[in-house]
Amino acid sequence: MALHFELVTPAKLVRSEDVHMVVVPGTEGEFGVLEGHAPFMSTIADGALQVYKTANGAPEQIRITGGFAEVGDAGLTVLAEHVEG
Repeated sequence: MALHFELVTPAKLVRSEDVHMVVVPGTEGEFGVLEGHAPFMSTIADGALQVYKTANGAPEQIRITGGFAEVGDAGLTVLAEHVEG
């Protein structure tokens, strides 16, 4: 099973891939999203997304600034104001 993850800025689609899990820096605290997570939306704090491509792999960190995260039937979409790199 895999979680479909998309990272988007106002300018472009940065990432669109299937991953094991993503940990998001929410404004109310970090939260992890796996395949089959219940639908919800959250605002995002400045920080780093942690993208786990496999269950036992080390996370890739992607620095983001603000935005929203939405979990739905299609997976996780992070709408970030800015992505470093």
